[in-house]
Parts: sequence; C-alpha cells; structure tokens
Amino acid sequence: MAIDNPESAPGNASPDPGTQPDPPSAPEPTADHASQPSAGQYQPAPDQPAPDQPGPDQPDAGSARPGYGQDYGPPAFGHQAYGQPGYGAGPPTATLPAVGGPQPRGGSGLGAVAAVGLVAALLGGGVGGYVGYESARAAGTGSSIGVLAEPLPPVDPNATPLSPVESIAARVLPSVVQLQVQGVRAVGEGSGIVMSADGLLLTNNHVVEAAANGGKVVALFQDGTSAPAQIVGRDPSSDLAVLRAQGVSGLTPVALGNSDSLRVGQQVVAFGAPLGLGGTVTTGIISALNRAVSVGQESGASEATVLSAVQTDAAINPGNSGGPLVDMQGALIGINSAIATTGAQGGSIGVGFAIPINQAKRVAEELERTGRATRAVLGVALTADARTSTGATIGQVTPGGPAEQAGLRAGEVVTRVDDRLVTNGNELVAAIRDHAPGDRITLTVDGRQVQVTLSGQSG
Repeated sequence: MAIDNPESAPGNASPDPGTQPDPPSAPEPTADHASQPSAGQYQPAPDQPAPDQPGPDQPDAGSARPGYGQDYGPPAFGHQAYGQPGYGAGPPTATLPAVGGPQPRGGSGLGAVAAVGLVAALLGGGVGGYVGYESARAAGTGSSIGVLAEPLPPVDPNATPLSPVESIAARVLPSVVQLQVQGVRAVGEGSGIVMSADGLLLTNNHVVEAAANGGKVVALFQDGTSAPAQIVGRDPSSDLAVLRAQGVSGLTPVALGNSDSLRVGQQVVAFGAPLGLGGTVTTGIISALNRAVSVGQESGASEATVLSAVQTDAAINPGNSGGPLVDMQGALIGINSAIATTGAQGGSIGVGFAIPINQAKRVAEELERTGRATRAVLGVALTADARTSTGATIGQVTPGGPAEQAGLRAGEVVTRVDDRLVTNGNELVAAIRDHAPGDRITLTVDGRQVQVTLSGQSG
C-alpha cells in the first residue's frame, strides 16, 4: 500500500516538545473485502522523502502520490471445466486483492495507521526520540550487523534425511504425464500414467473423450519433452481410457500395487496436474473403501457411470483426473477420477475418489488388446426408489439373464453382495462393476443367499 503523510516524515522540522499534535483520525478499513478482488493489482508504496530533503518538492499532505511501476498480477491457471460432483469444476483464476492507494491528510485506512505509529515514536521521546532516529539513520548507511550480512550456508542435499514422501515422489514422478486435449468443440487437460516403456498410457475416459472424434492429445513428460498420443481404446462405463504416445521409448512405467490389500487410514500420495500445474504431489490417507460414486452426464462424461471407488483426503482438483494414487511403497493402487465439491466452482474439500487398480488393470488390458472393454452384468433393472430404500429393490429381471437363472424376481430387495453391504441401487451397481464377467457371487436377497454367475456386456 502507499503511505502518504509528509507530516510524519522525519526530515521535517523538529516538533516543539511542548506542542501536542492533533489526534489522528480513527483508522478505518480501506479495502472492501466483501467485493470481488481485482485480478492481481498491486502497487508498492513510493519511497518516503529523505530526511535531509524537505522543501518545495515535498507534496502537500492532501495530495495523492500514486504507486510506481506496472501492476503485476498472477497468471490465470487455465483448465477445461469438468463439472461436479466428480470431475470438479473449472479452476478459479488466481487473483490478489487490490491494495488501497495513499490516503489524504486525516484519512482512514491502514496507511494512516502506519503513519500514526511513526509519529508517536518520534514525538513521545522528544530529543531522545530524535537522537534515536539519527542513530538509526546513521546505522542504515553502514554495513548490517544482523544475519542479513551473513552468507547463506552451502547447498547440502544430505542436510536432512530423505522423507518417505520425497522418496516416493522421486520414484513416481517420471511415470506421470500431463495430457493436453483438443477436440472439435472443447479443450481440456488432465493427467495420465505411464504403463510401458514404449508409451502406453492409462487415464480417465472423461479426460480424452473430447478428442475421440477428430481431436488430438499431447502428452507432456516430466523431463520437459512431449509427444502426440493416440487413443487406443476407451470405456465410458468404467471411465477409463488407454493411449499410446507416439515415437517415444525408454519411459519409466509405474509399479502396480494391489487395491484388495488397502486399509482405511493407510497413507497415500496423489500425483497429477491440477489446474494445469504439472508434477504436483499431495498426500493424505484412505478415507473409505468401496465407495459408490455416481458420476452423471452433467459432469462432462458422455454417459452416467457408477464407480466403486477408493475415497481419499489427498488433495485432488480438476486436472488430477487420470493421475496415480500410490501407497507408501510407490505402487499404483488407484486412478484419481472424481471429487466431491460444495459448489459449481469448488475445488478440493478433502473428498476425492480413485478407481481401484485391480478393476482398472482388467479394463486397461482389454482396451489395449481389443479397443473395447466388457463389464459384469447381473441382468436386473432397479426401481426408482432404490436410492432411498434399505437395499436395492429389483424392478425388472432380464429374461435369460444371470438374475433370472438364479431365481430372482421383481420386487425382491438385495442387501449384500458377498460380504459387502448394499443400502441403495448405486451400491449394488458399484459392487457388480467391481467384478469381472464370469465371476460367481453370493447375493443376500430378502434374507436368503443366492448364488449368481455374472455375465458380460461390451462397453
């Protein structure tokens, strides 16, 4: 902020010790924090007049002295908006609040508060105050005797032991890519994971979907190089896609973990490019397992899907989608895919979701091999009130499907899939999609147990 009160400058005539100055006006806030801040406007205060240079050039106390230099604002972190709850909304533009300019004589604001403090220090001490000022001014012309005069210690990479997160970051970052997507009608950004040395990449379908018909994808690697990437296959129902970066070799594939061994409270590390900031690392824990997350078409995907997700409080924001979630050994245990927010422009609130690697691996293998993926099917349609019941209520049974073959009927309520509790329709869908076609499961239906062999359906 600019401080403009020439009367407080120490270079003016020394005050009469017997004369008391008029009390300053009470300070009032100068910034309207209830209004939207301007984007990055900042004006540093001009230099105060030197103590030995009073005179006609001294501005009147009521005149305004603008700050100098160009306004410098922070960059706007552009990012394609993927709506919420799930892919987050578009990122906010980073701004700095406007800083108030100089205040006139007797005016209010923080500038006036600073000036009053200086006046009180000079007048309160009389001659002693003036001598103190002269000593401080003289000291300012010589070399400092504080720590600023001391040299910085030499760079020592071994000064502190490498923390576990640092070690994981060094190991995993070479396997993380930033994806820039340009479609016919939309552009976007996201993250991806290196799955092979020759450029096989895994990401979310919603990250690259805009480029599926006539668009293009560019992969940015951690070493600063880039390469075009082609879509090998994608599966909207599981929100996964496989790409291949062109003309690359010697990449560092990520190490795979096993999501079936995860525990609530276990520490994890998330990687990606939130708001286009590549190579970002955040930490947290696993907050919950087998979380049914419904992601609708309004979230940027072509069709609604239900994920059986790993919930984490590691910060995930728009642009993290498709990036890795790893355990404390640096092994991939999930693909960051969705977030819950409290508003259309919200970012991370500590509720993020990742697709378990065991599910993603099966789908990715099919996509690489055939360009398409299959999903497990029970062969039922659920009633409209399935979300609010104490289980998943069957509305219709597909003729000849797995449910009919197992003897299930319309109106029955499913409350468990194996040992997994089911309280609504989304949880039943998520539990079924967590399996592969051909898996044999045990359903608890109206208190009895029913064995069902799931069939498959192409995505």
